[in-house]
Amino acid sequence: MPRAEAGTPKAIANAMKSKGLQRLRWYCQVCQKQCRDENGFKCHAASESHLRQMLVVGESAGRHISDFSSQFQSEFVALLSRRFGTRRVRANQVYQEYIQDKHHLHMNSTRWVTLSEFVKHLGRTGIARVDDTEKGWFIAWIDNSPKALAKAEASMKKDRQTTSDEQRERMLIAEQIERAAAETSTSTPSSSTTPPAEEGLKRDEVTEKVVLSFSAKPPAPTPASAISTNGVGLKMNALKPALNPLKANPLKRPNVFKTAGTSSSSAAQEVSEKKRPLPLSAAERLIVEEQERKRRKMDREGLA
Repeated sequence: MPRAEAGTPKAIANAMKSKGLQRLRWYCQVCQKQCRDENGFKCHAASESHLRQMLVVGESAGRHISDFSSQFQSEFVALLSRRFGTRRVRANQVYQEYIQDKHHLHMNSTRWVTLSEFVKHLGRTGIARVDDTEKGWFIAWIDNSPKALAKAEASMKKDRQTTSDEQRERMLIAEQIERAAAETSTSTPSSSTTPPAEEGLKRDEVTEKVVLSFSAKPPAPTPASAISTNGVGLKMNALKPALNPLKANPLKRPNVFKTAGTSSSSAAQEVSEKKRPLPLSAAERLIVEEQERKRRKMDREGLA
């Protein structure tokens, strides 16, 4: 049956039926013809034009497959770089966008049977970074253009410079810390590591009791004049107010000898009061009398 002429209703109907994607297995890459069903593809494969094309391809099949493979790879990588850039994306998503073009180069005419093998090939050749996950194969395009390489090199140089500056600052800070620590250790003695002892008077509030006396006249030097607790006594006398220098007569000089005599007499009186024996109790008087009686008795016996 001859082909319908362009512009006829039959040609328009065929174009409407073949609109969009069709089955891949009913597509002839050599003749670039898409068949709508299995019967149409069988009729096309038996046609004279298809047989002539297959004879031409059969003379150098390897070269044609290599050309188809390189064309498919270049178109796929171009779409990946233009559409997604260097972002990580699923390989199947890129392939679905690639085959949206009705006249694209089909994968069954290349040397790769499945998309997984093609993705592995991209990873081996260094065109893209490939990783296999539970959700499928993911790829990310590697930009190897001179402009991108120069930009990456400048970025690495800047990072190295920044890192070196940071390391230099850290070294300076470490040196300053070590210098300060050395100066501190030399300025302070070795015992500075121990906590300093507390200075000042300490007393036990439980065992000791301090009583202060601020009376105008000093009390008599009796044993009861000093309050003692556990053999510890404290006696303080109020200080006498000093003579007002404004009211003193500058023409009248104090008698030095009188003052000296008075001070010496008072000192002698204090010494005599200290040496004065204390009154004995009744028991002590009895003990003294008994000792005196024994001494007299022994003296009489010695004279006899």
